[in-house]
Amino acid sequence: MVKTASTMLPLGTTAPTFSLSNVDGTTISNSDSDGRPLLVIFMCNHCPFVVHLRDALAEFGDQYLAKGMAIVAISSNDVENYPQDGPEEMKIEAESAGYQFAYLYDADQSVAKAYKAACTPDFFLFDTDHALVYRGQFDSSRPGNEVAVTGQDLRAACDAVLAGEMVDVNQKPGIGCNIKWKVGAEPEYFTGQSAE
Repeated sequence: MVKTASTMLPLGTTAPTFSLSNVDGTTISNSDSDGRPLLVIFMCNHCPFVVHLRDALAEFGDQYLAKGMAIVAISSNDVENYPQDGPEEMKIEAESAGYQFAYLYDADQSVAKAYKAACTPDFFLFDTDHALVYRGQFDSSRPGNEVAVTGQDLRAACDAVLAGEMVDVNQKPGIGCNIKWKVGAEPEYFTGQSAE
């Protein structure tokens, strides 16, 4: 299992635009969440790091959608080589996991590149003006490290945003499997190097 770290997009970055198909057949755009905090999660079905957080992500989504946050997950993996991450499989996974947030498919990988997403999961939290205030890990738990999954890092950032407070700028990169780029289409920022 190759570990890849978040690129840590600069804080203050404006949320790149997207308009993608959701598992329910609707089209979701970032503008749908204007005036609300927006959390963008790059993830996929099969990644062990995502599977490790699966139940916690569903619970987190339920809690923070209820608090008024907009949440979208995006799968950008190359489905020719990873068909288990395709749109039909995403629909099945969303229903099975109980995800209430949108689960979008980035077919040409352009949205992942716009966000400089590198791994799954990769979290990007934007404030009500859609300026980036947090990017990094859900928490310190990883498959096999025996640390409990709490979501404490992301929860602290979300709670601060919802309270209109400053988010702590001391943020740790997320770690996960690399996004499965199409052959020859790896972005310049992606080195393919493993992370600790």
